[in-house]
Amino acid sequence: MDALILARIQFAANISFHILFPTITIALCWFLLFFKLKYQSTGQQRWLSAYQFWVKIFALSFALGVVSGITMSFQFGTNWPGYMEKVGNVAGPLLAYEVLTAFFLEATFLGIMLFGAKRVSSRIHTLSIALVAIGTSMSAFWILALNSWMHTPAGHVIRDGVVYADDWMAIIFNPSMPYRLLHMFVASGLTASFLIAGGSAYRWLRNDHGNDVKVAMRTAVFVAACLIPIQILIGDLHGLNTLKHQPAKIAAMEGIWETERGAPLLLFAVPDEKARENHFEFGVPKLASLILTHDANGEIKGLNDFNGEHPRVAPLFYGFRIMVGLGTLMLLISWIAAWQCRKGNVPGKYLQRGLVAMTFSGWVATLAGWYVTEIGRQPWLVQGILRTVDAVSPVPASNLAITLIGYLTLYVGLIIAYISTLLYMARRAGGPPAVAPLEPQLRGYNYGLE
Repeated sequence: MDALILARIQFAANISFHILFPTITIALCWFLLFFKLKYQSTGQQRWLSAYQFWVKIFALSFALGVVSGITMSFQFGTNWPGYMEKVGNVAGPLLAYEVLTAFFLEATFLGIMLFGAKRVSSRIHTLSIALVAIGTSMSAFWILALNSWMHTPAGHVIRDGVVYADDWMAIIFNPSMPYRLLHMFVASGLTASFLIAGGSAYRWLRNDHGNDVKVAMRTAVFVAACLIPIQILIGDLHGLNTLKHQPAKIAAMEGIWETERGAPLLLFAVPDEKARENHFEFGVPKLASLILTHDANGEIKGLNDFNGEHPRVAPLFYGFRIMVGLGTLMLLISWIAAWQCRKGNVPGKYLQRGLVAMTFSGWVATLAGWYVTEIGRQPWLVQGILRTVDAVSPVPASNLAITLIGYLTLYVGLIIAYISTLLYMARRAGGPPAVAPLEPQLRGYNYGLE
């Protein structure tokens, strides 16, 4: 492989590992705030116990997310110097805003949230949870503002081949930003929901029938059941936006080679880029046009209209179907589980096993969607402004290969350790509480990581 491919694989490996953890922590922190507020309003120990268990997983996930994010940021200089040279006047400030307004907020109050339960009042501790939750969401806001701008650039001028900011509001709220931001927030909510539901179901199947397990499972199931229809609606709106601004990406996602009206929705096919056709097609007539244009006879441009300047078809075609397939499965499982959870019940044994199997489904769906989004921008690094090949560093391919192997080895080890730690925590959680209950007036001081 040449240096360009190795650099792309290395950055993809870094961001794939990194995105797993913010996808959990963005929404998990709001779950923790809900658990804490429910405890304060009801005084019921079950909400406090749910908070105590899941805050440890939040802390572990947050730590891995921060460390992997730092590693990823160095690659802008080592592997992609052309990126900052060309668009650094836009990318640099947006990344700085994320640090100044979001990361510092998280870092300041995270210590109080994790270790200050016995040292500050209950209200201050709750406030710290809320501020960390706001910080995680703000961090996603700035990162997605930059990522969206790379797909749909706006509010800039180009002088002497360098991009300069002209209108920061247009840069931040570029045409695709609202859809990507909402799509990511809801994806995080679904990822955290299925993580909590799957982890709680695993504990329940191991005869840990505590009330904290029950309320956590029920809360996560109901949140997932509410979020998945919203995600489907946002996905539809996002698809319309992508068709307008990145039609080549849509054509690759749908496997459409020739421009046509009434395009079918291909449920399955084997794209062949050399022959520029699909094999073994199986689809629903006119459904792609109906979904994408809201007109059964709407026109969709084919890949052959883009003179070879389009992304690879197979990763987008299969990745999109993995994401949609998992979304459909999430809809079915969450709705059935929510129906079974009515009147204070928990899902049945077989459905609990299904929830365990779906514990990390949010990760798979997020990665599939992320690959569709990022590979779909190729051959551009910044759509219409900077090609990927023009931004790569002249670092020898052998050096990239060595560091890539090191990254992959480390990340595989960390993922195994992370999942093993979650299983260990779930198995231990059914034992006696680490802190004995205090007098009612002192409740709110006896929780945290201690």
